[in-house]
Formats: sequence, structure tokens, C-alpha cells
Amino acid sequence: MNKDRAMGTIDEMVGSAKRKAGDLTGNTKLQVEGMVQQAKGKVENLWGKAKEAVHDANKEAAVKHQTRVAVELECAEEQPESQKTK
Repeated sequence: MNKDRAMGTIDEMVGSAKRKAGDLTGNTKLQVEGMVQQAKGKVENLWGKAKEAVHDANKEAAVKHQTRVAVELECAEEQPESQKTK
């Protein structure tokens, strides 16, 4: 979990608490603040998930690239000298 997801989760929980407190007290302003904070938390959480997905995809691509280079080098080493390109 990255910083954005953690902050998003916190904002969602605090927003939910504010909204419920506003419901119980009849405070419309507090209800609205809670709903806004919940929405902000959901967006932060989604942003964090997107960043993690990009990070994971980059790591996977790097591993595939390194593997491909290693295989190409092994294949080049296995070729007879007459077939190697200069």
C-alpha cells in the first residue's frame, strides 16, 4: 500500500464518521463535509491503485526485458563462430 492509498483510506473513514455525526446531530454542513471527504478519499485510493498498477507493470516489463536480453546473449554464445555476426 502506498501513501496515496493510505491517505485515501483515512479520508474515507474520517469522512464517513463526519457524515454519520452530521446525520445524528442534524448538522447538514457536517454531513456535506463528510461526503466530500469520503469522495476525496475514494479518489486518492483509486489514484494510489493506478500508481501501483503502473509500478508493477514497469517492474514486470523490466524483468521480461532482462530475461529476453539474457536469452539472446545465451543464444549468441551457443552459435558457431561462422554464424555469429560482427
